[in-house]
Amino acid sequence: MIKVAVIGYGVIGQRLADGVELQEDMELVGIADVAPTISLRALKARGMPYDLYCAVPGMEQGLEDAGIPVKGNIDDLLSQVDVALDATGPGIGAKNKELYVKHGVKGIFQGGEKNDIADVFFHGYANYDKGIGADFLKLTSCNTTGLIRVIDWLDRAVGVERAAITIIRRVADPGDTHRGLTNNLMIEAVPNHQAVDLMTIMPHVDCTGVLVHTPVTHGHIISVVATTKEDISPEDAIAHFKKHPRIMTAKIADGFNSNGAFFRYARDKGNMRADMYEVGLWEETVAKSGDNLIFSINIPQEAITIPETMDAVRACTGMQSDGVEGVAATNKYLNMSAEG
Repeated sequence: MIKVAVIGYGVIGQRLADGVELQEDMELVGIADVAPTISLRALKARGMPYDLYCAVPGMEQGLEDAGIPVKGNIDDLLSQVDVALDATGPGIGAKNKELYVKHGVKGIFQGGEKNDIADVFFHGYANYDKGIGADFLKLTSCNTTGLIRVIDWLDRAVGVERAAITIIRRVADPGDTHRGLTNNLMIEAVPNHQAVDLMTIMPHVDCTGVLVHTPVTHGHIISVVATTKEDISPEDAIAHFKKHPRIMTAKIADGFNSNGAFFRYARDKGNMRADMYEVGLWEETVAKSGDNLIFSINIPQEAITIPETMDAVRACTGMQSDGVEGVAATNKYLNMSAEG
């Protein structure tokens, strides 16, 4: 049984903890954080199902004053685990890496850290084999994770030469106020980092794109124009996408006419926090433009990287040395299956 710690119990960290708990061949030893955040207060209200360790020595009192029990410090936690899932803010992971090296613990970092923090820039489907046995891995960002899923899957079917993407990006997560109240659209220069990151993991695909920040919170939308090596009809493309356990195809005609519709679907389904692990793909957006295939996807930014992080645990610890077996195990425990 692989023993896991989650460092940072915020937007991603709390979902990583829940994801590890669902993996029947992994054990969540504990979580680490520094302050009585809303997320930790909610965890306390749930009965503290996870042991909490203080991430910074000397910060224990603030947690205990809020009535949140502290099991020990981060060194106590790291001394018990095989791998740490670092979900702290950008830059903090680099400092934490020194602790992981000290304790001989493998580290997996989220997309906000710089690429040079890790030995491998990792995606479960696209380059699982490169993560096998690695000491430090970094996940791609939420947008890049979903984008690589669909491009890799299409590439497996008909080959992809190039892709042009337009990302309509949510400006903040639900509940965040640090960006203020906005009435603005902000554009970034070409190419966006998601296109560059995709080429880092899939160097045979020529990708570029533009990104537009929008004043919404429930997910990103990415429009893709893909030049394929073999021709594929929209109908065949939809049928192929349906076979991917981490892609959910949906129809605008059935009410899935917005990013918020996917969020509402997950919430009404009873998913914790209205989380979705799947990329949402609108069937009515799959079409041909000349020889190119075009389509649009929804990225549920808060939870989409959780499956790939579980894949990373499997790869770096050698739980499965075959990528097909590794992602299949993750999908099984997260209850993700193909539509057809």
